[in-house]
Amino acid sequence: MRFLFVISFLCCFNMFSQEDIVAAEYYKNGDFEKALLSYKKLYNKSPNNNTYLLQLVKSLQQLEKYQEAETLLLEQISRVNYPPLLIELGYNYQLQNNIINAETYYESALKTIDQNPNFVFVVGKAFEDRSLLDQAITAYEKAMVLKPDLNFNVQLARIYGDQGNVEKMFESYLNFVELNDSYINTIKRAFSEFISENSDNKNNVLLKRILLKKIQTDQNLLWNEMLSWLFVQQKDYNKAFTQEKAMFFRQPESLDRIEELAHIALADKAYQVALDIFTYLTETAQDLDTKLKAYYNLIEIKTQLATKEEYNSILSEYKAVFDAYGTHTKTLFIQISYAHFLAFYKHEPNQAVSVLKQSLELPLNSFQEAGVKLELGDVLVLQEKFNEALIYYTQVQRNLKNSTLSQEARYKVAKTSYYKGDFKWAESQLKILKSSTSQLIANDALDLMLLITDNKYEDSTQTALKLYAKADLMAFQNQTDNAIELLDEILTNHKGKTIEDQALFKQAQLFEKNQEYHRAEANYQAIITNFSDDILADDAYFFLAELYRKKLNQPEKAKELYEKIVFNYQDSIYFVDARNNFRSLRGDAIN
Repeated sequence: MRFLFVISFLCCFNMFSQEDIVAAEYYKNGDFEKALLSYKKLYNKSPNNNTYLLQLVKSLQQLEKYQEAETLLLEQISRVNYPPLLIELGYNYQLQNNIINAETYYESALKTIDQNPNFVFVVGKAFEDRSLLDQAITAYEKAMVLKPDLNFNVQLARIYGDQGNVEKMFESYLNFVELNDSYINTIKRAFSEFISENSDNKNNVLLKRILLKKIQTDQNLLWNEMLSWLFVQQKDYNKAFTQEKAMFFRQPESLDRIEELAHIALADKAYQVALDIFTYLTETAQDLDTKLKAYYNLIEIKTQLATKEEYNSILSEYKAVFDAYGTHTKTLFIQISYAHFLAFYKHEPNQAVSVLKQSLELPLNSFQEAGVKLELGDVLVLQEKFNEALIYYTQVQRNLKNSTLSQEARYKVAKTSYYKGDFKWAESQLKILKSSTSQLIANDALDLMLLITDNKYEDSTQTALKLYAKADLMAFQNQTDNAIELLDEILTNHKGKTIEDQALFKQAQLFEKNQEYHRAEANYQAIITNFSDDILADDAYFFLAELYRKKLNQPEKAKELYEKIVFNYQDSIYFVDARNNFRSLRGDAIN
């Protein structure tokens, strides 16, 4: 008997579910007559189901049958204590422009919260569903006064945002996160829709003012964190650093946030601020790892900014680190950096090889050993000792199969073979790397493979491709001027060949490295004009836009080029950055 009851119940439930779906679909598609009939059937079968009643009422309102809707609502209100019915009746009057009666019933719904504050959950939502936002605000605020453990600041913030009342939205979100600090990242994402990189943006100024006021009246470090975050969005890294130091001074538990800020500034090429922060870390950090990483980053930044006359000063900094902390496994990454500096900046590759071979004698794990061997291979490529370099790369590839380092080593094998002019072997390795788990390696592999495949058949002697590979090697060797001259030879003697746009692009990148920005501009423009349908067109648009924005101070020209990418190159890897930069230059808030 029980089994039959269960089967019967499930069949009835399934039937109701199907009818409900059909009715909802009618309503969604604007077929209100059929929706009305469907909801009438459902309501007649379940007269206590307020959901069916309300959908029935909405169908009647769509058909302007307000009197019939009113009769149904009044009848249900007399039987059931369900405040959203009062709101729906008020809204029914509002649809008929009877504002006095509408307000009366809205007020009646709000009074139910006085009787039972928990009614706010259905009352507030019902007001929101009907876009009665002022009444929803009143409902949530009333409930929080009557029952202080209720927190509707998120709902209030969302409503204020919809109304365009940004100040109250900020305050409501901050009131919420003060009691629920685990939601701080959610709040930051919500704020990011209203602020921009421009510190003079009115919403940025408003949020800054609110946070400064809270900092003055409340010792909660949360406000310093939020202010630091705002400064980072504005790229005011010095001001963010001030806030982070204030937080660390009061709560000296971890330097992780300050270290993260240093890397954000470095990634944005705010070198002076990054130098200041890493210097602070060397002076403040107690644990050796943090201190050594800070020293490493300091020297790396100084190397990027240094003139040749300052290289000896950088050598002294390496020596000071090794004198203070030794040459053991803890400083291995600084030893590798030192060897790279000797080879690629001081042009002392033999000494670099000696340093790296000494590092290999340390008790290294397989990943540490791989890092040394990859650098050693690079130095040997610099010396054009290709076969010896390939031995080290291949060892890494075989010893750490399926790891990212193994894939990096395979890419270096391909690149070295390409430098040698062994394009067939390079191509075979690059085909494998197209599906690398590292997106960066996969992209680089695809770019190099396309370069080879696009140019190897045009000339049986592959003269232009060999010259290009030689120029590429010179660029790797930091022989920038020689590489530019060799690319000039390609552009003069192989004009009209497939490789021309590649040579223009590579040369433009080298012009930028030499700070010859107008020459780089001319090359990018030549690609846009003459090779607009080729694979490097979006690269040329993007890099020229970056040049105008960052170096040539021509934001309007940059904006036009970013816009071209947004509308014409949706599949480009630069699409997201181009869209964000375009919006930023236009003055939009960037999520």
